Amino acid sequence: MTGLVILFLLVILLLVGMPVSIALGLTVLTFLFAMTNVPLDAIALKLFTGIEKFELMCIPFFVLAGMFMTHGGVAKRMIRFATAMTGHWPGGLALASVVACAIFAAVSGSSPATVVAIGAIMIPAMVAQGLPKPFAAGVVASGGVLGILIPPSIVMVLYSVATSGMIAEGPDGERVHGASVGDLFMAGVVPGIMLAALLALTTVWIAWRRDYPRGERQPWSERLSSFVDCFWGLALIVIVMGGIYGGVFTPTEAAAVSAVYAFFVAVYVYKDLTLKEVPRVLLASASMSAMLLYIITNAVLFTFLLTHEQIPQAIAAWIIEQGFGRIEFLLVVNIILMIAGCVMEPASVMLILAPILFPVAMALGVDPVHFGIILVVNMEIGMLTPPVGLNLYVASGISRLGLMTLSRAVLPWLGTMVAFLMLVTYWPDLSLGFPRWLGMMP
Repeated sequence: MTGLVILFLLVILLLVGMPVSIALGLTVLTFLFAMTNVPLDAIALKLFTGIEKFELMCIPFFVLAGMFMTHGGVAKRMIRFATAMTGHWPGGLALASVVACAIFAAVSGSSPATVVAIGAIMIPAMVAQGLPKPFAAGVVASGGVLGILIPPSIVMVLYSVATSGMIAEGPDGERVHGASVGDLFMAGVVPGIMLAALLALTTVWIAWRRDYPRGERQPWSERLSSFVDCFWGLALIVIVMGGIYGGVFTPTEAAAVSAVYAFFVAVYVYKDLTLKEVPRVLLASASMSAMLLYIITNAVLFTFLLTHEQIPQAIAAWIIEQGFGRIEFLLVVNIILMIAGCVMEPASVMLILAPILFPVAMALGVDPVHFGIILVVNMEIGMLTPPVGLNLYVASGISRLGLMTLSRAVLPWLGTMVAFLMLVTYWPDLSLGFPRWLGMMP
């Protein structure tokens, strides 16, 4: 009954059009004030202590690094390299767009940023080559989802933060802690590369069937030249992932290093960003970071309320009593998350549902890192489903196409992603094999 009251309050506030962050905060305050004896001083204290987490510092740094890369000419150099390598395949620039999205995803950590950086250049270029505009916009919107699966990923950080304070019980009564950001980053490498390959194959297959034009095969001199030109941007991937794996720095420290490195490359190496333009980039990244941190702050309050009322534990006990196994539970989770992804943006879905679902998954023996990757892939699908598909809106703004037109255009890639979700869900080694091989996990 308590859970239903909390859910009712939250749904009502969301239905009247209130922002998710404010709806979360008001739900907590209303329930605690009216139905509990928790002092308001404790709520104020929780607001501050809840976001005093070292891992959270990497969010503004990764956002800043992505902004410098977006405005600093890195994207166009990655596009040149991808086009030189794959432009002669069926679809030409469309396939190059997917490859460019995958490469840029490895330095940005954000799907909308990937769509903006790649789409602003590639959508007009594809249309000029003779590809239909809906197809061009659909390719970029779909490829952009790789931004939150290929590390570094802001959504993975949010999952780690949302579950970091929780200690769940495993199937044998053992204590299970949340996943670390470093483990999640390494677990996203193989699934990210595999999804990029599947999206690329889908693109080639569509272009081949529809006989879309392709570019000319570039000589190896152009391929080498384009690689050298984008080398400084690609080096960021090695710095972040190699530094984390090598134990040189933590993911948060890696984020800070990436922001400084991205500034240096954009301003002093490529020189596409002047010092006069840096304050504008800083302001844009601060605005985005503030929005994310405000949502996180209110989500921490919401998690505190759920924990105080023992709601996740009650849900876990009820599901186990019903005889749900791991297979059935994960199927239900995927359905719930895909529905939630249609009506809320990924950060909100992750911060609201992860604390509720995490104890249940742990009680059924699901690995916390594997569960995090499942949630992230679901968030990718949510970015392509209306009415709140972020990538659809960004691609719509670039291409000037309607939301329904774009929704139909992304259907082939959306089908590929749903099939990939089932593969990730029921093949844990796809996510866990690489970090175990590196010795980061038992």
